[in-house]
Amino acid sequence: MKIGSRSIGNGEMPYIIAEMSGNHDGSLETALAIVDAAAEAGADAVKLQTFTAESMTLDIDHPDFIINNPESLWFGRRLFELYEEAHTPWEWHAPIFKRAQERGLQCFSSPFSAEAVDFLVELGAPCLKIASLENTDLPLIKYAAQSGLPMIISTGLATEEEIDDAVRTAREGGCTELAILKCTAAYPADPDQSNVLTIPDMRERFQVEVGLSDHTMGIGVPLAAISHGAVIVEKHVTISREAGGVDAAFSLEPHELASLVSEAKRAHRSLGTVSYGPQPGEQGALTRRRSLYFVQDVPAGTEITMDHVRTIRPATGLAPKHIDAVLGSRTKVDVVTGTPVSWELIG
Repeated sequence: MKIGSRSIGNGEMPYIIAEMSGNHDGSLETALAIVDAAAEAGADAVKLQTFTAESMTLDIDHPDFIINNPESLWFGRRLFELYEEAHTPWEWHAPIFKRAQERGLQCFSSPFSAEAVDFLVELGAPCLKIASLENTDLPLIKYAAQSGLPMIISTGLATEEEIDDAVRTAREGGCTELAILKCTAAYPADPDQSNVLTIPDMRERFQVEVGLSDHTMGIGVPLAAISHGAVIVEKHVTISREAGGVDAAFSLEPHELASLVSEAKRAHRSLGTVSYGPQPGEQGALTRRRSLYFVQDVPAGTEITMDHVRTIRPATGLAPKHIDAVLGSRTKVDVVTGTPVSWELIG
């Protein structure tokens, strides 16, 4: 899979996406600052969300349209008001895309309607991302797939059957470059519910590249995901958690994003291949193993006992595994203390 000129997949460095979401907090200046921070941290892409409050819900006070989960960051908020606060004005997209291009970042978005898909295609987005809460909206997935752009689908909440439906719909719609993201759609998410061991199974089961959309605090879960084959990591990013923003509470600050980027590269490099035996960097340590040495002067013809030899460092003598063969043999010549045991000296 490729997004723009960047190849994504096994063997490539993890593709790090800085999710802006509503952390611009209603300010284009803050949005552009997030782009700059993502670039300086070394991220590969910055991602937006393209919707209007009207396209998401109804502007009414009915209980169905008020968040009633006491554990939610947005408990008691009207859906319409929350989406109105969180949305990125469509007229901001062009300057944000432009700033990203100037800073060497790819920029794309999650469309939440067919109109948003058309808008992003016209804007030149290199990819379309389907959010977790939209992964059962098969008409939207089909419409996005017909754009011909690479697609990423988050799988929060989705069953195996629902993921299969989404993947099949995207492929039938014409998408030839597709990735899915393991995701826990809780904000913030509990690491105990991340289940990154699912990632290799997802790759095999759905025959697509797999990454992680992560809402836990910190960078530990993304690094664990990379160690299990995640090729994409998406994290929400804010300039400052204290400054606010609808998703700020579970977002990375710029210095944390920079740590994620550097540690993701380190984690990826550590995967290597299946390998046994000394690595190039270990060669110097080989001599610091133990081996058999004479620890006292021993005249020729002496039967060797444990009083005469010990396993000590360095590893110039016979390996310790030969101790039984050495004991009971006799020295062929006079041996002085500190001589490594060798077959030539005993018989």
